[in-house]
Amino acid sequence: MQKGLIGKKIGMTQLFDEKGNVVPVTVVEAGPCPVVMKKTLENDGYEAIQIGFGDVKVQKVTKPLKGHFDKAGVPAKKQLREFKFDDVDALNVGDILKADVFAAGDFVDVVGTSKGKGTAGAIKRWNFGRLKESHGTGPVARHAGSLGACSDPSRVYKGKKLAGHLGHERVTVQNLIVVKVDAENNLIAIKGAIPGPKGGIVLIKDSVKK
Repeated sequence: MQKGLIGKKIGMTQLFDEKGNVVPVTVVEAGPCPVVMKKTLENDGYEAIQIGFGDVKVQKVTKPLKGHFDKAGVPAKKQLREFKFDDVDALNVGDILKADVFAAGDFVDVVGTSKGKGTAGAIKRWNFGRLKESHGTGPVARHAGSLGACSDPSRVYKGKKLAGHLGHERVTVQNLIVVKVDAENNLIAIKGAIPGPKGGIVLIKDSVKK
């Protein structure tokens, strides 16, 4: 059965394996995630399940969303996400997905929103090299340098790497290993780093390239 959960990044720590080696892990609070809706081929043109995460006061959701939750018979949730599974029929509206759907040793892909870093120059954003800081270079050592090709085509090509907005974009990290699952506290320890700040929302799902 395919698996997927919505979670909240708690932070990083380290665990020790049976050989005494240090394993850096990211702790994620994953679930409980109730199934709020099932998308079907007949009604929607594709099959998927919609799950929720994070409690929120009913007064804080819109009336259409309140009706959506009431129809499913689940409390109001802060986050809603869809997962396309091959075996959608195995789940029903109202079912609760918890951290124990994953087990130690599973390979997962984690999707998150990277930390926003504002407007950055070409060196920080694209790893450009610096110019010389002597022999008349002037105060432009961290500038991008020449951009045009030549008199033909006399313009800068689209997609040129320039200074601009860095971070705060959807990032997927593939083939991470689940090191430990604490089902009682809905915590999953995943080896390595995952995108986003502490408290950021992440999606954990089966790896597609394991």
